[in-house]
Amino acid sequence: MKFFTDFFPVILFFLVFKAFDVFTATAVAIAATVAQIAWIKWRVGKVEMMQWASLIIIVVFGGATLIFHDETFIKIKPSILYAFMGCALYASEFVFKKNLLEKLMSEQISAPPKVWRTLLHAWACFFFGLSVLNYWVATNFDTETWVNFKLFGAMGLMVVFAIIQAVYLSAHVKGEEAQTEETGVEASQAACTTPNAPPSKPAE
Repeated sequence: MKFFTDFFPVILFFLVFKAFDVFTATAVAIAATVAQIAWIKWRVGKVEMMQWASLIIIVVFGGATLIFHDETFIKIKPSILYAFMGCALYASEFVFKKNLLEKLMSEQISAPPKVWRTLLHAWACFFFGLSVLNYWVATNFDTETWVNFKLFGAMGLMVVFAIIQAVYLSAHVKGEEAQTEETGVEASQAACTTPNAPPSKPAE
């Protein structure tokens, strides 16, 4: 359900583009993103920073596409968003001295700081790479090719990369849990094998 909610504007953009044109699809994508944020606010009660950024960027670049009737703005919009996300991840670590991924996911997953740091760098580099890739496709191919890439290429790469990161995270979480259990067992065994202290000698 969350996957569909996150990618709802992208899927809708693709369907409307195939039925009409890029400008109609852009207008629908703006409306869909506004509706998406409103639904998250109503259902969850809190909208994450990345989601606000996505809304602002689609409104600005989508609005520019409609006002100037130039599809270039909407085509480079994903590159701006991906670059922003990469910068936000690095800023959280090097400027604010916090791990944004850990902050977002620590309530569901417990992992060592080194693992969170590795994930942050991996995702930041992935977003920068995806930003460059989208710009290359947008400026070297026709709009229909770019729309197909936006749904199947970019989204497909993101899903595959997320699965790889989930496997990596799962392995380390299991390793940490096993180590914690082993430490607990050793402590219990040590407590059981420790001889009881002799009773104190009564005062004469």
